[in-house]
Amino acid sequence: MPNLTIQRVGHACGARVTGVDLSRPVPADVLEVLRKAWLEHLVLVFPEQKLDPDSLVAFTRHFGELDDFSSQPFNRHPDNKEVFLLSNKKKDGKVFPTYNAGQNWHTDLSYTTRPAKHTAVYCQEKPSVGGDTMFANMYLAYETLSPKMRAFLDSLEAVHDISLVAGLDQRGPEVANEFRRLNPPVVHPAVRLHPESGRKALYVNERVRNFLGLSEEESRPIVKFLCEHSVQPRFVYRHYWSLGDLVMWDNRCLVHLAVGDYDPAEIRHMIRTSGMGDYYGRYLDPEKAVAQMKTAPEGAAKVDRKAVSALHD
Repeated sequence: MPNLTIQRVGHACGARVTGVDLSRPVPADVLEVLRKAWLEHLVLVFPEQKLDPDSLVAFTRHFGELDDFSSQPFNRHPDNKEVFLLSNKKKDGKVFPTYNAGQNWHTDLSYTTRPAKHTAVYCQEKPSVGGDTMFANMYLAYETLSPKMRAFLDSLEAVHDISLVAGLDQRGPEVANEFRRLNPPVVHPAVRLHPESGRKALYVNERVRNFLGLSEEESRPIVKFLCEHSVQPRFVYRHYWSLGDLVMWDNRCLVHLAVGDYDPAEIRHMIRTSGMGDYYGRYLDPEKAVAQMKTAPEGAAKVDRKAVSALHD
């Protein structure tokens, strides 16, 4: 590992990793160093990589089982179901369904019963300016709250709703309705214990509708406060993309935002993988979830059935 370098690039999170070619098999000792760096820095940036969908899958699979994106099938890569397209290119004369994805603060797939463990995004095309991604450290967001607020949140569960994804309805009624059908509202703790670091992280973002036991009206100012608190500049790293960047982050303790500050006539095209979460939430309405599984794609049914069965254990 003489050429491997890991350099911190943000106070709250973020490190730049050089001296490794991810298009080739990565030695076990290097992978171990990368895993430790990922848990420490939360966001790893690998510049100047030359990846295709298969090599992206091969590398990111080292960090856990990959999602097949059955909960959002419109966005799959046509040749690899474990690769998700983030693109504003046109498909069959229409703008691709993910042209406006990620433009509110969120953690990936928190509207599912098994939220993403990790996400990796590889930049293939980018606008001349803008199109950045921002990350906020939810360990720090939780740890800087008052002891009474932390104790209050430790006891709460939050309802995550795909309907609150920014710009969902702009993707057309067919796409939006199918997303809702495949992803009924789910319940997660407001604070999650990271299984590897042992630290608590705030798990509330702009896709939370309310807290269980509190009405939407009662929940709204608390959600608003927590969302504003968690994305203060002192908690944030902003990544300015370059072609060939691979950025991988830990969804269990971060929220992120795809900044829509670029000319939509210019292309922003990236490919992504997501690791299957190491935690299961539950459906707000289990009966509706069971009914959904009768018509959902087989991959979604497999994941959701385990979550539903857990309700009765």
